[in-house]
Formats: sequence, structure tokens, C-alpha cells
Amino acid sequence: MEPTPLATWLGAGALLVPPGRALPVAPADDRGAWARDRLDRPTLELIETRARADAATPWPAPRARDWARYFRDGDRDGYEQLIFARQARLTRATVLAAVTLDDHWLDEVADGVVLLCEQSSWCWPAHDDAYARGGAVLPAVTDPFLDLGAGEVAGQLAWLDHLLGARLDARVPGLRARIRHEVDRRVLTPFAARTDWHWLGLDGDVHNWNPWIHGNVLVAALRLADGEPARRAALVDRVLAGLDRYAASIPADGAIDEGYSYWWNGACRLFEALDLLRHATGGALGDEPLRALAATVAFPHRMHLGGPWYLNHADGPARPSPHQPWAALHRAARQVSDRDALAHAAAHRRPGSPVAHEEQGLGRLLRALTDPAWLDAAPGRSPLPRDVWLPSTQVLLARRAPGRADGLTLAAKGGHNGEHHNHNDVGSVVVALDGVPVLIDPGRPTYTAQTFGPGRYGLWPMRSGWHNTPTIRGTGQAPGRAYAARDVTAVLDDDGSALSLDLAAAYPRDDVRRWSRVSRLDRSTGEVSIHDSWELDPGDGPTLVHLVVAGEVRAAPGRAEAGRVVVSWEPPAPVTTTIRELDDPLLRDVWGDRLTRLDIDLTAQGPTGTLQLTVKEQA
Repeated sequence: MEPTPLATWLGAGALLVPPGRALPVAPADDRGAWARDRLDRPTLELIETRARADAATPWPAPRARDWARYFRDGDRDGYEQLIFARQARLTRATVLAAVTLDDHWLDEVADGVVLLCEQSSWCWPAHDDAYARGGAVLPAVTDPFLDLGAGEVAGQLAWLDHLLGARLDARVPGLRARIRHEVDRRVLTPFAARTDWHWLGLDGDVHNWNPWIHGNVLVAALRLADGEPARRAALVDRVLAGLDRYAASIPADGAIDEGYSYWWNGACRLFEALDLLRHATGGALGDEPLRALAATVAFPHRMHLGGPWYLNHADGPARPSPHQPWAALHRAARQVSDRDALAHAAAHRRPGSPVAHEEQGLGRLLRALTDPAWLDAAPGRSPLPRDVWLPSTQVLLARRAPGRADGLTLAAKGGHNGEHHNHNDVGSVVVALDGVPVLIDPGRPTYTAQTFGPGRYGLWPMRSGWHNTPTIRGTGQAPGRAYAARDVTAVLDDDGSALSLDLAAAYPRDDVRRWSRVSRLDRSTGEVSIHDSWELDPGDGPTLVHLVVAGEVRAAPGRAEAGRVVVSWEPPAPVTTTIRELDDPLLRDVWGDRLTRLDIDLTAQGPTGTLQLTVKEQA
């Protein structure tokens, strides 16, 4: 058996430094570190402006009805936004307390901590199992569920305790004991006692929950399990074993099947946890595991289309929040000596703009504020590689020349329909002009109870009919790992880059012998071509090729225009348009009021035929 990625680190719990030195941020009493003139002014100004506005308003108060809505009508966002706002307010107060040492901000911190400690559950309602076990629409306070939300609160309280501990002891005696009690009963004890958490990955299915939760448990164990060295070491070793399972799941090419948006709360969380472990062991651990995982540090810039736009397979937006934890990427890139990833992170280090944002969480904010290499980083340019091929997920991205987003960019994927956060999108393509998607993947809507339930594929953005794929005799693709591309070949050279595959197995039909698709970027002309050919057994039903288009569209047989992009096809089959009015706020924020789907009707060609699509930029 080959050694696992973190094999040389297992047992590191025996090497831990004392709790007071375990986290890599100076406490607030170190005035050399926390003097206002040593910190990033735009970040502090933004935090202070928002924190002073907070003072005029009550703390966000999640109610029983907000929690119960998930089980009544499927809404999870209302409750989540309230607790996110509560934690963000606490983060702001914590930073200002560290900078000013003012009693007002220490009291604000204490208020926020007590509210969290008295919150019935730190879990998010979509994850809690009280309803499944007994039909309760409120959390079971005697049997806390350790999920992403619980981990986030535990991590936040541990960072806060480390930063302000001495000041809180003086101002609010007893508060730190309450923090330890609540984190222990809600997080550390359940983590040590149970092995049935799905996110542990013991069944071989490992996803982003693993490093996200393990990373927060690690912070809590390092700082809050003080006075119990043996238990602290055991908790850290258990965390490390869990992280090892996630690290082992990352393929050699570093691809994340959950997509760009989930990299930040998956592979990035892994790197942050490993960096923290190296600090907490006084540098006793080597850097071999980090270097073995170096390929995934390149994943964000490999998925970059241009500007704020990214290739967004699975449950991700094409234009994600710009407020990612770029300092964490910058740190990981330094650790593995990836110059392109370093440049991509530095491209978001803009003079006069904050170096970090509270929505990233307290730990990430504190690290960014106190990372000299990040604070001193000169603005860079995203590398925009000419070609990207990720064989593990069968994703190709190609542009005409490296370092440039102008002209057309092609992205195409094979893969299968059992990926994490899956959409039925085998064989789909995305085409961007000047880095902005025109033939698109719509991305995900706001999460509800349906999103991860049995009705997931009743949601239109998850179905193949709203990706750039065929519908064969009225049948779209089916979910599941068995529904996959076959005969996948990628060609990358100076003339062009292409992905060839057969889509037949992605459809739950036995009359599809072959549906071949070749998606290619021609570097001499700058054009994108998509060539489909098929062989079906005799039968009936409408066969269409769908193209989902952003922006205003004009269509006629054999041709459609969307801004400066022209799509033409031979033979000039008839086309209809389907307008999708967008009422979901996440989708509207990316695409505006509506999307247009071109439905090219190939039914008349019968059991065998071809379609040649050409995408070009018009002057």
C-alpha cells in the first residue's frame, strides 16, 4: 500500500507547543503587533465603520420560526443569514477590541460570545438530524450535531479567546470558562465520541466538509483543550487522520470536482490546517505533505476566465464573491513555490482596498491582517494559462494565448454525473468572450431543502437541459456515476486545443449507440467549433442541442447572435428560444433578469446525423 499524503505527520499530537503559543497570531497584549499604524488602514476603516453602525442596532436574533422554516417550506437562507450576521458582528468587535483595548469593544465581544453560547444550536438547520431522528423542527440541544456551522463557531471562539484572553479575564471574568464549556460539549466531545459523521470520509466518500470542519476542530483543540495535554494530543491526532483521508482524495492534477467556489472551503482549508499544524508543533514537521499537494494550489488560477469570472462547474457561481481569502492562497503558493498561484493571489492585493474581509471568518481575517508577506505583496497579474487539462475531472480550458483574456475562451468537460455538488452536464461547454461567459453554465440557485434532497434534479439549473448538451428523443441526462463520458481524449497544441468524447452513456436510454462531440479552439482563427455526430437505433422523439446564452439574443435558422458573439450551425436546422426569467437572487446577481436557451432541433435528421457549430467574434 502506498503511503498516504500525511503519513509522515501522523502522531504529531505529541509534538505540540503549549496552548498559548499554538495559534500563529500575536495576542492583543502584543502592542507591537496590534498597534493601529502596523495594520492595514482600509481594512480597519471598513471594519470600524460597520462596527459603529452595529452599535445603533440590536444583535441579530434568530428565532424558532426561522429554524423551523427549513422543515416547513424548505427555506434555509433566512436563518443562516441571521447567524452569519451575528458572527460577522462579533468578528468586527473582536478586531476593534484588539486594536483599541477599549472596554466598549470588549463588552461588545462579551455580548456576542454569550449570545452564541446561549444559541440553541451552532448547527445549520439543513444539517441537523433532530427531524430525521424524531420529527422535531427544533434542534436537540442535548445531542448537538457537528456540522460546518458548529465548526465555524468553535473556531471563531478559539481565535477570539487566543486574541483577547487576558483582557477578557480582566473585564468579564468567567467568560472564557463558558467558552470552553460550550465548545467542549457541542464540538470537542462529540468529535471524539462519534464515528458516524458522514464528513469523516470513513466510507471513502470525502468532500469539502472534511477539511472545513477538521480545520476548525483543530483550532479549538489547540487553544481551548488547555489543562488536558493528553486529550489535546489525541484530538489533534484524530484531526490529522481525518485530514489525511481528504488529502488522499485529491487527484494528482489537483482538480476539485466540487468546482472553484468549493476549493476555498476544501483544499484551501486543508492547506490552512496543515500550516497551522506546522506552527503548533514548533516547526518540527517537514513540508513534504504540502509539496505533495502542490498541484491543487494552482486550481483557482487554472479555472480563471478573466476579471471576476471563473469556470463554474457544479454548485458554483460564474462570478463568485471577490472577497475570497486571497491571503491564504498567497501563503499556500509561497509554501509550494508556485509563482503563478502567487501572482493570481497578488492580483487581488490592490492598493487602497482591504486586505481581507470579515465574511471570510475571524481566523482568516486575523491571519491576513498579520501576514507581512501578504501586506507587503505588490499587485500582480493573473497568469491565465493558455491550456488547462485536468484528466481526473476531464475538464479542458483553452485560450488563444497565455496571459490574455481577450477573444474567445473554450471550456469543455467530460466526467460523470455523480460528482460532488453534481449537475447533469457531461459534455457541456462554456465559451467566454474577453473573459466573460456567453455560452454559459447557469450555476447554482439559493440553497433550499430541495437542493440536496430527492428533488434536486427537479431544479432546472441542475438538469442537462439547461446546460450546453443534447436532449436525445426527449430524454436528458441522468444523475449517478454510471452516467459518464467515454472515449475521452484531449489534444493541446499550438494549432488548437480540443476535447473529444462520447456522450451516449450519460443518457438513460438503450437506443443511443453513440453521440460523439468534439469541442475545439482554433488558435489561428480564434474560433470555437463544436462538432456532434450520432448513431441511434430507429425510434421517435424530439432530439435537440441546447445552448444557454447570457445577454440579448437574436436567433434564426442556422444562426444566432449575442452581442459580439455569433453562433452558426450546419446544417441550418430550425431553432426556437426559451426565455428563463430569473427570480433567484444568486442567479440574478450573476446574469441579470433572464437567460435565453437556444434549442436547435435535429429531429428531422433521424437516427444518424451531424451538427457543426461555430462560435466566432464579430467585429
